[in-house]
Amino acid sequence: MRTKRSSINHALLMFLFFLFSTGLFAQSNLKVQTAIPIDSIRLSDPFILADKNTQTYYMTGTGGKLWKSKDLKLWDGPFTVVETDPDSWMGKRPMIWAAEIHQFKDKYYYFATFTNREVIIDTVKGNKIERRASHILVSDSPEGPYKPMEDKTYLPADKPTLDGTFWIDKDNKPYMVYCYEWLQNWDGTIEKIQLKPDLSGSIGEGELLFKASDSPWSKERTEDGKIKPNKVTDGPFLFETQTGKLGMIWTSWVFGDYVQGVAYSESGTLDGPWIQEKDPITPPNFGHGMMFKTFEGKLLMALHSHRVGARGNYIRIPALLEVDDSKNKIIVSSKK
Repeated sequence: MRTKRSSINHALLMFLFFLFSTGLFAQSNLKVQTAIPIDSIRLSDPFILADKNTQTYYMTGTGGKLWKSKDLKLWDGPFTVVETDPDSWMGKRPMIWAAEIHQFKDKYYYFATFTNREVIIDTVKGNKIERRASHILVSDSPEGPYKPMEDKTYLPADKPTLDGTFWIDKDNKPYMVYCYEWLQNWDGTIEKIQLKPDLSGSIGEGELLFKASDSPWSKERTEDGKIKPNKVTDGPFLFETQTGKLGMIWTSWVFGDYVQGVAYSESGTLDGPWIQEKDPITPPNFGHGMMFKTFEGKLLMALHSHRVGARGNYIRIPALLEVDDSKNKIIVSSKK
């Protein structure tokens, strides 16, 4: 979900990125549409829940809207499904990024990143850092409405965090895995924090899993032309292969290309150590992925393509790729 940004114009670029990448400039006045092909939808950070109870696919992502489909080809939407508390830290109209829907026990949980642009928590290297954090809402239905639970701050108020996802570890305890954004620490991390049994809040403090600089594949170039590790960590998603190998896909940059890589846990738990694969696993300018099984049992990766439009706006469209997880490492196909 992150892009390269000028420190001087960071706030403006983030606001424009949000509007363009979610299609709000084009869709702000549109009503719910039906039978829309997936490649006609503008959406960053797509996440698809295959809900067996309703035999329906539900897709959400940045922007906090919901799309639904019976066949993954034609979609109805966008629907408004999120209800936030205007008196909370999020403010009256928070940005919503990288939303996910997870079914857990008899509820549906909405993991998302909320940003209150009116609250500045820090200034680092000229960047004013807005109040931003991963948070969880709950509903009895995959179609919402998703509402806040008892915990008002799952993660520290003085740290910008994003892209929270869900995992039940080998200790049978629920966790949120999330990114601590590079804007403050200048070397983004991926961390975990334990959740309460009903996900209504967090327990303890976050723990480091790995840093952006641990990756051998993500790279950027300094002003004097030197090559160093890229500082961005983006979009973690946990999975197990059919052989029981625990892996995590996540996204960063290879110079100007938005790309996704993968790491595997040697211990089989969130504690790792996490061993990064040498090369990215998706084509250039495809990233922020997740994986799900279709109702027919096929494993697919949902992610978005990334390109820059004629006006300098970012164009991001959901895509589906086939995945082979039959061995210890996944193989992502370009076949849809």
